[in-house]
Amino acid sequence: MEMPRANTKLHLLLLATGLAVLIWSGIRPKDYPTWILEAAPAIVGGIVLLATYRRLRLTDLAYVLIWIHAIILMVGGHWTYAENPLFEWISQWLGLGRNHYDRLGHLAQGFVPAIVTREVLLRTSPLRRGKWLSFVVVCICLAISAFYELIEWWVALLAQEASAAFLGTQGDVWDAQWDMFLCLCGAVASLLTLRRLHDRQLRE
Repeated sequence: MEMPRANTKLHLLLLATGLAVLIWSGIRPKDYPTWILEAAPAIVGGIVLLATYRRLRLTDLAYVLIWIHAIILMVGGHWTYAENPLFEWISQWLGLGRNHYDRLGHLAQGFVPAIVTREVLLRTSPLRRGKWLSFVVVCICLAISAFYELIEWWVALLAQEASAAFLGTQGDVWDAQWDMFLCLCGAVASLLTLRRLHDRQLRE
């Protein structure tokens, strides 16, 4: 499968705006250790994408989704997931009792990697379009989510002061289970809604 054509203007726009949000998020965040932990996946992911751009360029859909996910991570790092102002207002308005920005983050943790994983598998493995590909993609997304929960656990063990803001459980004993369930929902929703668009961009 050939690499998608390079939409240079779009890719540069995503890079520039992503860097701008990263710089903003790092200016007087709520808590610097938490900002580092939350922004690190976006930073590492950006470096990997730049390093592999010529050898494994992704579709525009994949890049836009990654950009959205990175924004969610960096905004969460700036205010912490438990204290995002917009979702705090929504929580109070609806009487939800907790800030649900972290739920959005974990939904994106399935929604975005589903398309990226699907693309990488279609272009680098013997797997072809069909039920088995979708099954494997969902399983990989769940594995990523479970590994992230392990990272949160390790942070809690090694740095208790930074762990509360990073974990963002807000007193919910089922927070880890909710996180993985929402990742599952995000991955399935992504495949159901974006699969055809993704296939069209892969053929271009």
